[in-house]
Amino acid sequence: MHSNDGRNPGAYAVERQFVAQSVEELAAILRANDIKASAYHAGLDSATRTQTQDAFLMEDIDVIVATIAFGMGIDKPDVRFVIHYDIPKSLEGYYQETGRAGRDGGEGLCIAFYSNKDLQKLDKFMEGKPVAEQDIGRQLLVETAAYAETSVCRRKMLLHYFGEVYPKDNCGNCDNCLHPKAEIEAKDQLVTALTAILAIKENFRADYVIDFIIGKETDEILAHHHDELESFGAGADEDEKIWNPVIRQALIAGYLKKEVENYGLLKVTSAGKKFIKSPHSFMIVKDAEFSEEDVVEPEGGISALDPTLSAMLKDLRKKVSKRMERPPYVIFQDVSLEQMATDYPVTLEELKNIQGVGEGKVKQPYAKEFVNLIKKYCEENGIERQVDMRVRTVAKKSMLKVKIIQSIDRQVALDDIATAQGIDFDELLDEVEAIVYSGTKLNIDYFLEDVMDEDHVDDIYDYFTESDTDKLSVAQDELGDEYSEDEIRLVRIKFISEMAN
Repeated sequence: MHSNDGRNPGAYAVERQFVAQSVEELAAILRANDIKASAYHAGLDSATRTQTQDAFLMEDIDVIVATIAFGMGIDKPDVRFVIHYDIPKSLEGYYQETGRAGRDGGEGLCIAFYSNKDLQKLDKFMEGKPVAEQDIGRQLLVETAAYAETSVCRRKMLLHYFGEVYPKDNCGNCDNCLHPKAEIEAKDQLVTALTAILAIKENFRADYVIDFIIGKETDEILAHHHDELESFGAGADEDEKIWNPVIRQALIAGYLKKEVENYGLLKVTSAGKKFIKSPHSFMIVKDAEFSEEDVVEPEGGISALDPTLSAMLKDLRKKVSKRMERPPYVIFQDVSLEQMATDYPVTLEELKNIQGVGEGKVKQPYAKEFVNLIKKYCEENGIERQVDMRVRTVAKKSMLKVKIIQSIDRQVALDDIATAQGIDFDELLDEVEAIVYSGTKLNIDYFLEDVMDEDHVDDIYDYFTESDTDKLSVAQDELGDEYSEDEIRLVRIKFISEMAN
């Protein structure tokens, strides 16, 4: 049902509930790390919100984990940090929220954590909203992502977004200016981009322009017959990642303008047309490259993989696996050993903080052997561990995982669980794999009996029993096309749950 203003109340309610839950979980994680933190969101009653706000003003707590519902009227001038744990929906929101730091004239540090998964999550929340609102919302997300990924002076880019000109190239204060990247010449690329925009009649947004430049035959491009134009694919030989910074920095330089009121269509300015006729040097910096697998260490290189300890841990894993007659990866995954050789956990409590190690793994008899080895290694080599830098997560930090475990215990079909939690089946399998690899036993036999041939289950199970690796790609090659990827993943979950836990 839609309300009179065209909104879908259900879509907004789901988003609010998800955000409130995230706020509560992060506040709990901070408290587990001895940080005085409280949650603040619209789902709390008025008395609780007032009490939390007063505690923050009186400095009884140090951190507020909040939605945008907090701080609009907060009268605390000496806020030193504004940390965006989730990327904001728009640069307007980001600018407003960062303005809450340093109102007393003192230093204010603004830190934003960015992952493309944040954008995917925000994009998903838009699905139940009116089409026009979705379109505007996605344009705002594009601008926010551009700001996060750019290597240009952030002050310059932010002021340009709001229609102001910052004359300097280096503000000397933002991360990009304090740690500038090398510039590259992009004169030819700018000519290519400007020419392409004119060729398609200045009637499209940046994403369409880039697809046109690199020669990507999208449905929209084919529908407009733009694949038939001479300049289609003119930049196909270039690195695809160069076109976003070329367009963005051309906007800042005044060679392009964006029609904000018309969904961000790109127009070539008179300066841009002059540039095509008489090109000159145009230096740009490439965007920062983000990978979901990247691990960012604190400045100064607090920790790094210890190759000697890593080799010793792998030797111990091999001995344990032979003694237990289990494949090595069933004992601990490689990623777990690598983190052990980085963080040096010397107690079972510290071992629980290692990726892929949970309560179930720590209870295994061999867990003590690993922490004893690490402890002895640290003592013999005089290693000073950075224990204070380690984050201790709460036992039930992920309500999603808890709900999955409870649903499987009730023998709810896995595809129904995925639907109920608003995730696709692959994402559900990712979560289930993380649960069993960390030491929690799950029985999914009821689901396997419904969806898989018994012989297939036995064949895949036997393969993992004899294999020395749990890699999906290797299993797919060995088992052949007769077995689907989902089938292999499901039986691998059964195998790890039964053999490792």
